[in-house]
Amino acid sequence: MSQRISSPPSNDNLEAITTKKRELSWKVATNLFMSFQYAWSGIVYAFMTQRNFRIHVCIFALAISLSLVLHLPPVEISVIGITSGLVLTLELLNTALESLVDLIVKHNYHQLAKIAKDCAAGAVLVSAMVAVLVAGMLILPPLLRVIFEGAF
Repeated sequence: MSQRISSPPSNDNLEAITTKKRELSWKVATNLFMSFQYAWSGIVYAFMTQRNFRIHVCIFALAISLSLVLHLPPVEISVIGITSGLVLTLELLNTALESLVDLIVKHNYHQLAKIAKDCAAGAVLVSAMVAVLVAGMLILPPLLRVIFEGAF
């Protein structure tokens, strides 16, 4: 789910973020380190420009923190991590797809562009709802036990 109401970042900000260390977007990574650097650049871009990505990161951190504080079994923490990681992954893909669609259609409206963007946002929404369900099912019972019993 991406921001649709507010305007996109200004061209100057976008340019500063995207060209900081990657002069040519078509340039192939010459080594593994450069591949990781390009990937990290995409994560940073999403974090800096996508409000919902920042929200998902915060919820992910909260869910994992609560899982650790409540001493959930490692497999349950892993399940929460996988479902939350899927949300972040789909948010990154949504951002990429929206950027690509915007590049192609520019400032013109096209019904197929709307469908592509809405479906990508819908995929993020579905994954987020599943992640909330999974985390809720695993975190809420021990959290309520701690609240009502008053001890860790």
